[in-house]
Amino acid sequence: MTYFPFWLWLPLVGFEPYMVILAQAWSLIYQFGIHTERVRGFPRPVEFFFNTPSHHRVHHGVNEQYLDRNYGGILIIWDRMFGTFEPEGERVRYGLTTQLKTFRPLRQAPAPSSAFSSTAPAGRHPASPRPRRPAGNLRRTLHAYPPAHAAFELKHSYTY
Repeated sequence: MTYFPFWLWLPLVGFEPYMVILAQAWSLIYQFGIHTERVRGFPRPVEFFFNTPSHHRVHHGVNEQYLDRNYGGILIIWDRMFGTFEPEGERVRYGLTTQLKTFRPLRQAPAPSSAFSSTAPAGRHPASPRPRRPAGNLRRTLHAYPPAHAAFELKHSYTY
């Protein structure tokens, strides 16, 4: 849904809503086609103007020379114009530049502390683990505190 603001203004300036939805559908179909490793190359004129699977593999790569490259969704000509184009050279490595240390979503991408200001005690980030307390109310214990394996997750890093 992050693309919503980019399409929202089109009906306001006169485009029919069905045309906007159709354009989104074509864009998604095109994006589906470039997420493959089966296709190795296209003719040079196509490679020059359009985003191809080769260009898009670079976009997802974590190799040093591939970081922050090839942003174009359909037309790669924009990356050529703005200096962010990188052709596929060495084999692309996919993944993250730094590995995650937990699989808990709030630990990976913590929300701003103002979002939970009414529930979080002062001086503690809402995504940080809650202190362990003795079991009193079973319902509160099960729903308000992290599971027992959470301490294990925080102590062990996941490196691949």
